[in-house]
Amino acid sequence: MSDNSKFCVVLGITGSIAAYKTAELVRGLRALRDLRNPGRRVIVRPVLTVNGAKFVTPETLQTVAGGKVYTDLFSDPGDWDVEHIGLSDDADLLLIAPATANFMAKMAHGIADDLLTSVTLACTCPVMLAPAMNVKMWENAATRENEEILRQRGVKFIGPDSGELACGYSGKGRMSDVSEIIAKVESLFLARYVDLSDKKIIVTAGPTREYIDPVRFISNPSTGKMGFAIAIEAVKRGAHVTLISGPVDLPAPEGVHVIKTTTAAEMNEAVSITASRADIIIGAAAPADFAPVESAEQKIKKSGKKTEKLELAATPDILANVGKIKRDDQVIVAFAAETENLHQHASDKIKKKNADFIVANDVTAAGCGFAVDTNKATLIYADGEINELELMTKTALANIILDAALIISDKKSAR
Repeated sequence: MSDNSKFCVVLGITGSIAAYKTAELVRGLRALRDLRNPGRRVIVRPVLTVNGAKFVTPETLQTVAGGKVYTDLFSDPGDWDVEHIGLSDDADLLLIAPATANFMAKMAHGIADDLLTSVTLACTCPVMLAPAMNVKMWENAATRENEEILRQRGVKFIGPDSGELACGYSGKGRMSDVSEIIAKVESLFLARYVDLSDKKIIVTAGPTREYIDPVRFISNPSTGKMGFAIAIEAVKRGAHVTLISGPVDLPAPEGVHVIKTTTAAEMNEAVSITASRADIIIGAAAPADFAPVESAEQKIKKSGKKTEKLELAATPDILANVGKIKRDDQVIVAFAAETENLHQHASDKIKKKNADFIVANDVTAAGCGFAVDTNKATLIYADGEINELELMTKTALANIILDAALIISDKKSAR
């Protein structure tokens, strides 16, 4: 296992056309940063198979990795250790991308006939596979069985995705996007010690739907990704998490108590019932600000008029309601998705919601806001402090938000 100043990724590259993407993958992994510990970095040690070298050269990988590329089981180990044992001992993560059907079969059955399979057999660190193969090979019963064997052993799979394949077929078998693989590694890289084990956290996520009639509603493009990322990272850090979610197309995070809601009124009720038990409340949801005064029981038909009037009423301000009864030892984190005057509008919301800080972002900026995996936010605190953050994944931002909330919570508890 590597020391705390670095995170060592041993990257296995097998014989798939998708191997050409690994230069970009190595660059992306090496660019990962731990904003809480700026001196900590990711190092990548590529292990290239004979067939992998037919798609990407060792010279290319050596240039982007900034170090040696490992190819031969019987190369001179120098004065430090047998090569495959040294690599496995130093690894914080073994990532195989791309992983062919042949490699999966060898791994499932303990075959170690080259450097990469030997490293794999000797590894005790977490293992991730990003499969890449023809759709028929992926769907073959042997591959299905091998996948199940590996999953039962704790191997994490990234993909494969569906789409056009290099062989001309279409279906499941494409290696996942490099950005998705990097995000999975980043989540592990940024994993903290269990520093939230004594905290109860409520997170709201996603949109709400305010129905005009049974088939039409007012909503927004929120996907819930930010709130779900916060809930997932909080559980990893030991927190007891309740996730109150609007209608989203995301699987329930493991270890999280999920309360599903549809309307802003339902979300407000769920938060009100649970808020008194929470140490930290994070309002990452994007509830609708207005709802129809009346919702028709049946689908509204066209009347022939050129215009129709829809009367709207304000929905409950969920965090403002919690802020009115907030305990001295509670922490409230608000969100502000704005299109103009970001700092002013966000600062106004802090006061209105009695929040300790607000996560503000301009949803019109590239890579920010709804339906993307990244965000560029500004943390604005109740005392006026402002922390401008760079564009990063929502996983990375989730941990920064949790860090800030934990610091405030601990200060309040110490009073």
